[in-house]
Amino acid sequence: MMSIRTLRQWLVFAVVTLVVGFAAGTVFAERQPHMQAALRALRNARQQLDVAEADKGGHRVKAIQLVSDAIREVEAGVRFDNKHQGE
Repeated sequence: MMSIRTLRQWLVFAVVTLVVGFAAGTVFAERQPHMQAALRALRNARQQLDVAEADKGGHRVKAIQLVSDAIREVEAGVRFDNKHQGE
């Protein structure tokens, strides 16, 4: 069984590791505020479409697919830019 001191040391190490990892990712990855705003808007749109009534002649389902595709494309664009910045 772990002592309280060992457990506390392990927890401190885990928290520090997470904070440093997050900070490193933030430093190296551009924030891209417009892409992040677009993602929030698209995710909100998909959430609204998900809870809308289904009687739309298939157009709601198609809209959900298109918005989901758009979300994936914006995410891919963010990843691409983060990977290729400074080139």
